[in-house]
Amino acid sequence: MAETRTIAAPHVELETQEYWDALKDGKLLLKKCRSCNASHHYPRSTCPHCGSSDTFFEETNGKGTIYSYSVMRRVPDPYAIAYVTLDGTDVTMMTNIINCDLNGLSIGQAVRFVSVETETAGTFVPMFEPA
Repeated sequence: MAETRTIAAPHVELETQEYWDALKDGKLLLKKCRSCNASHHYPRSTCPHCGSSDTFFEETNGKGTIYSYSVMRRVPDPYAIAYVTLDGTDVTMMTNIINCDLNGLSIGQAVRFVSVETETAGTFVPMFEPA
């Protein structure tokens, strides 16, 4: 099912600029901490696991599995929101599942990252589709 709803543009700040720029190139980055070696999403300069500010961006392979999801049906263009756990990381991120049969989604289903343009041309957000 094709997405037809409007996607709001994110608020981009200096500390997250690299993240948003990577999405333009079809890459999904996570922040990783050099102190505790944990990854986190959403991107921020301070590690939420240990409080260290020694963090850096790292590219993911863009693959994951649906941890949980909900289909919004009481809207003109139904859509799915989900938590996706990214392969090879300890990160579960909130996102949308697109380009799919909403009735065919399932917990544990393999998905892959896609970069979706927002209402502001040239600005993208991360979403996922069935793998």
